[in-house]
Amino acid sequence: MTIYLAREASKVWRKVCAETTTELPLLREKWPLLLAGIVFQYIHGLAARGVHYLHRPGPLLQDLGFMALPELGQDKNYLSECTFVFIFFSFFLWTFHPFIYHSKRFYTILIWRRVLAFLVASQVLRIITFYSTQLPGPNYHCREGSNMATLPPPNNVLEVLLINFPRGVNLGCGDLIFSSHMIFTLVFVRTYHKYGSKRFIKLLAWVMAIVQSLLIIAARKHYTVDVVVAWYAVNLVVFFVDTKLPEMPDRSNGSPLIPLSNKDKDGRPKDEKDVMLKDEFHKLLNGNHGDPTDRRQRVQMNGRHPEEDMSSMLSDATPNGT
Repeated sequence: MTIYLAREASKVWRKVCAETTTELPLLREKWPLLLAGIVFQYIHGLAARGVHYLHRPGPLLQDLGFMALPELGQDKNYLSECTFVFIFFSFFLWTFHPFIYHSKRFYTILIWRRVLAFLVASQVLRIITFYSTQLPGPNYHCREGSNMATLPPPNNVLEVLLINFPRGVNLGCGDLIFSSHMIFTLVFVRTYHKYGSKRFIKLLAWVMAIVQSLLIIAARKHYTVDVVVAWYAVNLVVFFVDTKLPEMPDRSNGSPLIPLSNKDKDGRPKDEKDVMLKDEFHKLLNGNHGDPTDRRQRVQMNGRHPEEDMSSMLSDATPNGT
């Protein structure tokens, strides 16, 4: 048992190293875009923090979802956040599964480049929307009588820039239309729907998105309009941005995105050793121990080819060389 675990651990480590070697050139090429997407997450949080200073509590607006769904209450308010955390970390781990599993269809760097592009485009629209009109927040800490409903003027710039993470993000007010939780949820679900391979998980992901929508309304974190707008706005944004971005290469056929060996001017490998190393690297990356469709006839032990054997048999069978 110990020998088996050690052997499997060695295989996994080789797989991680091989995948890291493949992803590093992509990271060196795409890191400015990735960094810009990550930095914008802070800008989005800063914008949500800023609108909290402008928020003014008031009576709850008439909402069809509030009438249809029973209120969870403050003691069960965590159900919405737990669902979102599960969706977030499930998707995050799935994007790194090529480092462990042999079955893969994408490069992790490229998938996150796409995801961050979807998030940034959606969040830009969200910032414009919730700064245009501030609605009275329906969440418990945003209602009249709560000390957190409106933030007091900041004492210094640093107090604003630090955004009181994560408490300031979870207890924000005023950033309503449209739901940030639904932006992340729908972007993740749509991305897995396109690049995932398990049909059951795709169906489960859409069900989880619907459940997340209902829990957000039942927890009174957003009005129904915040969730409804997110459903069509995010889907339209993802569709539009996806058509503008270059399509990612499909890795299921085992073709690498980056050359693995030096080539001559005519595009052929320099020598047979390069070919062998390239093939071996492909097998390691894709988990293939041999291509079942490639059944080349091997050279026999005596150095004679099958064609030579066949020609000799035919010559022996022909009398007097005629």
